[in-house]
Amino acid sequence: MLRYTLMRLGIFVACLVVVWGLVYSGIVPRGLGGSNGMWVVLLALVISAPISFVVLRGERDRASAQVVERVERAKANFEANRSQEDAAVDEAARTRSAS
Repeated sequence: MLRYTLMRLGIFVACLVVVWGLVYSGIVPRGLGGSNGMWVVLLALVISAPISFVVLRGERDRASAQVVERVERAKANFEANRSQEDAAVDEAARTRSAS
């Protein structure tokens, strides 16, 4: 998951540098008034999203599989804990009724 996040951040930073270069050179408009910084960041974000979606497809699938695996382990642990608790409650009820 960390690898996917770092790769996504890398694509965003690369897009940010390219957009900043295009704005600085005058090829892309500077934005309205003092909004130049926000304009550059938003444009880089809009450009990097579809690039990340296509380029990082395999990495995203691997990260998703890791998340699913963690959720399944958490569910199994929860069920095991619940079973132990149910057994303890049943044992206490039997002990009370036997007394």
